[in-house]
Amino acid sequence: MDEVKTNNWALILGGSKGLGLATVRKLAKSGYNILVVHRDRNLDIPDIESAFKEISFTGVMFKNFNKDAIQQVNRDELIQEIKDFIPEGHKIKVLVHSIAKGNLKPMYSLNEKELSNQDFQITINAMAISLYDWTQALIRANLFADDSRIIAFTSEGSTKTISNYGAVGAAKAALEAIARNMALEFSVLGLKTNCIQAGVTDTESLRRIPGSENLIKHSVLRNPNARLTTPEDVADVVYLLCTEEAKWINGTVIKVDGGESLR
Repeated sequence: MDEVKTNNWALILGGSKGLGLATVRKLAKSGYNILVVHRDRNLDIPDIESAFKEISFTGVMFKNFNKDAIQQVNRDELIQEIKDFIPEGHKIKVLVHSIAKGNLKPMYSLNEKELSNQDFQITINAMAISLYDWTQALIRANLFADDSRIIAFTSEGSTKTISNYGAVGAAKAALEAIARNMALEFSVLGLKTNCIQAGVTDTESLRRIPGSENLIKHSVLRNPNARLTTPEDVADVVYLLCTEEAKWINGTVIKVDGGESLR
């Protein structure tokens, strides 16, 4: 990717696992300096640090912050830490939103806890509104480069029903609506905002959904290619959206599912 310069950075929110980590690997190999914000348990840190160490071998500058990206006080601190870390004159060219923090509960159950108003608020704030919060904070900090790309991960659950997915589905629908308006209102700043709708991908987040095994089997049958989407499939399209040739793509939802959603 010849157009990538060493003073361009990619900031991945939720970049320690799944789609986020695959994106980190892809963009690092493409020459982007990398910033990762993630929130993980101490038990998972050794594996995550091992993955991050591999990324540092690509020769790009790299920094990760194990801190909750949702709370405003944390976000303000992270923005300042980023400003202090990246060299003068360097800018964020790519912002990827891959935060997966949501409540997977039924709306009605005789023996399980049901979704509450607070569950909806936590999920929508983390998986949708935080995209706007981070974008606004980066704009105010003057950290975006010209022609920056903002990419968020959505899912088919934004328009279709999945059991126990009510709060996350609502968050994904809100995420897409927020991204569309960001594409409109931030275009004056040269920002392009798009969502990627990945097919069913076997990640830790998917495994948290009750009945995920059946969802996986059904998705393989639906997909014309008879396989699930991989994190690398999605990361490849993130890369494509970051190219010069993709500069006129703005305000859309791009399906990356091998045709799974056709059925």
